[in-house]
Amino acid sequence: MFLILMLAIMLFTACSHPKQARVNVPPPPPPAAEITPQPEPQPGASIPPAPETHVSPAPKAAADLTEPTLPAEARPLATETGFASWYGPPYHNRRGSNGEVYNMNAMTAAHREFPLGSIVRVTNLKTGHAALVRITDRGPFIPGRIVDLSLAAARKVDVVQPGVAEVKVELMQSGAPLDSAGKWAVQIGGFTDEKSATELADHLTRRYRTAKVLRFASPAGDWWIRVRVLDDDHERAQQLVAETTTPEGAVFLVRLD
Repeated sequence: MFLILMLAIMLFTACSHPKQARVNVPPPPPPAAEITPQPEPQPGASIPPAPETHVSPAPKAAADLTEPTLPAEARPLATETGFASWYGPPYHNRRGSNGEVYNMNAMTAAHREFPLGSIVRVTNLKTGHAALVRITDRGPFIPGRIVDLSLAAARKVDVVQPGVAEVKVELMQSGAPLDSAGKWAVQIGGFTDEKSATELADHLTRRYRTAKVLRFASPAGDWWIRVRVLDDDHERAQQLVAETTTPEGAVFLVRLD
């Protein structure tokens, strides 16, 4: 009986306290790998593009200052002897007769009658030094001189120091056929003042009604007259040279092309 009573008490106690359910709590996750925080873009800011590889533009080609070249079989087409001079400032960086800007450091020259673009060989008759130059301008307009050299060419043929030297000029390659008509004019000057140039220009305009008479100042400060005859004809220009006299300066036949 006592045993039955004890069993009843134990059963009653167990029923008065409900058993708690077991909860399996999962273990904490392993620590995440450390990540370097990135700055957030500011409002309105754009994401910078990937760096570009900048290629510097090719430098502008320098003016060709070297001496012209000729075929080995080239032979003179024409030859003349006279005095050479040279010109630099104030003509440097000014436009020449062929439209190019004159560079006194290039191997070029001025000649009154050889076609523009021609290549000539200039030889100093005293020293024997020679140079090939390209004709890019018109001149010299001083009696007795046949070629005006750039500073670079004058150095090569020993003209810089004396200023003037006797030379042989050989036309090695012509810029146009020598038998072509060409465009010719008469150049008169230089005059020391504008008034003298204007008076002669007015006189020539009245005398040669079909000619176009131009009056202009040179970079050196003197004044010049250029008379373009009808059709730029060579024979008409030669006739005008023979008929014209001036108390100041000189008269020259000049080819324009």
